[in-house]
Amino acid sequence: MRKRVASVWFPRLPSDRVLRARTLEVANSNRPFALVQHEKNTDRIYCLNQAAEAQGLHRGMGLSDARAYCPELYSAAANPQEDARFLQSLARWSKRYCPWVGVDGRDGLVLNITGSVHLFGGEGEMLDDMRHRLARAGLTGRIAAADTRGAAWARTHYAHKPDADITALPVAALRLDEKTDTALQRLGLRKISDLLALPRMTIARRFGPNVMLRLDQAMGTQDETITPIGEAPHYAVRMTLPEPIGLSADVMAGTKRLLDQLCDKLKRQAMGARRLQLTMRRVDQGAQQIELRLAAPMRDAMRILPLFDRGIRTADAGFGIDQLRLEATQVENLADAQITAATAARPDGLEDLITRLGNRIGLENIQRFLPADSHIPERSFQIVPAAYSTATGSWSTLRPRPLCLFPPEPIAASGTRPPAQFRWRRMSLTTGRATGPERIAPEWWLPDDNWRSGVRDYWKVDTTQGRRLWLFYTPQNPNWFVQGEFP
Repeated sequence: MRKRVASVWFPRLPSDRVLRARTLEVANSNRPFALVQHEKNTDRIYCLNQAAEAQGLHRGMGLSDARAYCPELYSAAANPQEDARFLQSLARWSKRYCPWVGVDGRDGLVLNITGSVHLFGGEGEMLDDMRHRLARAGLTGRIAAADTRGAAWARTHYAHKPDADITALPVAALRLDEKTDTALQRLGLRKISDLLALPRMTIARRFGPNVMLRLDQAMGTQDETITPIGEAPHYAVRMTLPEPIGLSADVMAGTKRLLDQLCDKLKRQAMGARRLQLTMRRVDQGAQQIELRLAAPMRDAMRILPLFDRGIRTADAGFGIDQLRLEATQVENLADAQITAATAARPDGLEDLITRLGNRIGLENIQRFLPADSHIPERSFQIVPAAYSTATGSWSTLRPRPLCLFPPEPIAASGTRPPAQFRWRRMSLTTGRATGPERIAPEWWLPDDNWRSGVRDYWKVDTTQGRRLWLFYTPQNPNWFVQGEFP
């Protein structure tokens, strides 16, 4: 039986993933959309939809330049980790066509469809069914089949027809790196047929063995294996009890045994649980479920067990519980930590506290401040959920900043120096000491109407009434404002 390999390429996988999950108007319109990633001290386009490409935008382009070309561009932050997980889910979906499916790079799949095309009425019918289902799911996919993996990849990435002759395609279709591709084109070797016309030893001596390997893989003289995706580990354990139990202490003891087994499995896979679900089946076939959301990935049974205590004490055991089931419904990578004599006794106490509070009021409601790369006071920090962020970075400013910031509030004053007396929030205040000015210029590359008017001169004003305020003056439009207060 002749071997047949299908290649599926998603040229806009990240943007398609975000748009198909959005309810905004951009998801159902032809509005330009792009995903942005911070690279080399600036925001650059990571992936974009077809409407954005039609406006002349491209990957790697700076976001500020893109907005200059296309003011109506809608953007969002890229998430390569979510893209990788989404590609894994597409690989599992592709197993409906054949059992041998592998991931090809960051945006493609490869399928060994040998022996399974007859189940769909033929190879053409199978590929058409793939295209139809992907289009209905809102995904842009290019699909082609060939006798080799390299030829199938070349057709999806460089051919205009699924059955094109690969020898007429550019040499880049051999999956060569950019440096090698440029060197070949400088010598006039632009198509695969040009390489085939040269002696093998000449190519290998000039460009190394990788070019010949890729050429042989595409032409079928060198076999290339497909590594199938493995089944995702199932992090769940179960215990069936010989006699029903109902006491909280007994349920906690059973939960401890399940936690020990589950944490051992998580440790072998170098994973940590972020969300756990304990299901207690009663003798009347009813069930009680306790969900535990953790502030950080964990696999320490002794730390996790006390967090179940409150839920178990309030659960209704009915006439007794005859089965316990514990499942880690959300897991994350968690590498082994080096334990030394300098390690704190309870370095994870903060995460345990956030977990306890978060399971009562919601993890998203416990937030922390993180520094941001901006000298604009309003943009020098960001507020993020504490459970899904790490306290990293530090604030560094030449002048002190107030702990309390609020939108600028105008005051009646004139002149370029702080007024001797002024009214603020129905209070009459007298300036005792003024320190400044500190001139802050706007960041022209960010769209902020409040800072479009020009520079601001900030002053730290200590009043005789005890208030320590942060005032600024706008030279281009003479006015005074209060924006913060020092402790």
